[in-house]
Amino acid sequence: MATYGQTLRRGLPRVAGGEAWPAAGDAPVAGVGSAGAGATAAVLGVAEATGAQTSTPAALVEAPESSLPVAATESVAGAGTDSAGAVAAGAGAASAARTLRRGLPRVAGGEPWPPADATAAAGAGAAVASAAGSATLENAQIAGSASSAAPSVDSTVAEAPIAASSVLAGASADAADEAGATLRRGLPREVGGQPWPPADAHVPAPRPASSDVADAVPVAAAAAAASTPSAPAVPGTALATGPREALPFTRTVWEGRYARTRPEPKSEPARIGPFTRGQWAGAVVVGGLGLLFAAAMAVFAVRWLITIEPFASFIATYPGEYHLPEGAPVGLPAWLGWQHFFNVFLMVLIIRSGWQVRTEKRPSAFWSPKTNNRRKISLNLWFHQSLDILWVVNGAIFVVLLFVTGQWMRIVPTSWEVFPNAISAALQYVSLDWPTENGWVNYNSLQQLAYFTTVFIAAPLAVITGVRMSGIWPKDAKALNKAYPVEWARAVHFPVMLYFVFFIFVHVVLVFATGALRNLNHMYAAQGSVDPDAYAMNWTGFWIFSLSLVVIAGAVAAARPLVLAPIARLFGTVVAR
Repeated sequence: MATYGQTLRRGLPRVAGGEAWPAAGDAPVAGVGSAGAGATAAVLGVAEATGAQTSTPAALVEAPESSLPVAATESVAGAGTDSAGAVAAGAGAASAARTLRRGLPRVAGGEPWPPADATAAAGAGAAVASAAGSATLENAQIAGSASSAAPSVDSTVAEAPIAASSVLAGASADAADEAGATLRRGLPREVGGQPWPPADAHVPAPRPASSDVADAVPVAAAAAAASTPSAPAVPGTALATGPREALPFTRTVWEGRYARTRPEPKSEPARIGPFTRGQWAGAVVVGGLGLLFAAAMAVFAVRWLITIEPFASFIATYPGEYHLPEGAPVGLPAWLGWQHFFNVFLMVLIIRSGWQVRTEKRPSAFWSPKTNNRRKISLNLWFHQSLDILWVVNGAIFVVLLFVTGQWMRIVPTSWEVFPNAISAALQYVSLDWPTENGWVNYNSLQQLAYFTTVFIAAPLAVITGVRMSGIWPKDAKALNKAYPVEWARAVHFPVMLYFVFFIFVHVVLVFATGALRNLNHMYAAQGSVDPDAYAMNWTGFWIFSLSLVVIAGAVAAARPLVLAPIARLFGTVVAR
């Protein structure tokens, strides 16, 4: 085993409480030949001369020679022999080298580093730098062979060539400063001093040998690091990939159905106007109960009022009807019954078709007159306007017959007593104590005002507003259109329709509530008597009324495009949408 010419610098102990390592005596490097020992001694001598802190390669010191492969041992020995010769030659050539460039102190308040007498170390460093080119590949092979031969050694195996290369690089840099250019000066090293480096400093010349050594060192370090086994990862520091492992216990808590899937939003319910079907049903129920409660309160209030003397005397003075003029006819003729049937028949279909025209968005068919194919209206509008024409014709005949036969005196007020009698009749209706009436002879004042309003006010308003909105109205009459805007007609026409609906509802309720058989005989069978109870058990009017309802229901069911289109083609052209 080879021995060194000088004692190695001792470092930290290898075990807790032990002595500094290596021992106080000689420190042989196991596994390296005598020739390699010479090169190692030369490098360590340079480190001691410059004061650099180098670390002894633990793997090379501790590992026995037998632990390295034969090829690695021979490579190390050959490389050490060549390196030792080169270092010795370089050391002799650099004996007259200049003093090293000094830097910052190593301790607070100390002198600049390295010391001023480090000339010998600089010469040795230059010698090492000159020989580093030839030792680059050998050092890399040594590091690679050592790391591959001892995979279980510590990372200090890679630190040995790194420390050596650092010494070589520093020494070669100082030896080549003379050939460089002037360095760029920076901040002073001490307070109040000159900028550093001095003004006469030069840029160091290129260092190919040290560059090769520096390039070889990372290769050796990478090889050593690759051969060293990696430490196991700390649990929880890396994200888990792949499927999750099964739980080691039985699950007792579940995620729920909304954890991974979001329920689809419920569709908006269909609306009829501003409300849905359920809301309309609720409004009808609540509104019906409210009206029923209000009606009950009104009945109790009126029954209490008519017991008070002022109201009782008022009802006695105005019983609800007044006497007709002399010569007023008695009874209802047959033509009046037929007019009544036609009026009901047409009115039901007009209200239905008008509502369809108001609510339809996409008509199923269109109608155009034969004289003007460019004018196009929906089939429902054509049907509505056709019914309006028939209703106007029937109404005109009705009014003419009223004045010809004198029946107008039954529905046209002829005395101012009609108003107090109408109030008295209304109080009697609300109190559920029906007024004595006999429509065969005379209507009460409330009926007379209702019939007069329907025939001579509501019907003309419906006709005038309907004509303004129809195609009969002249479109080019600017003065007439300005005097009677179509917006006014639309604003009046619909409320008039609502009045007819209300009138029909109240009229039918009172017909059945105040003596259904007697009233139906008057209206449909033209049968009656001065005595209101004479035809109480006659069912003729009832059966005629029932037959009229069947005819009206059949007409409503048949009023559809399949039936209306052939009829409409007789008066124009019908095209599908």
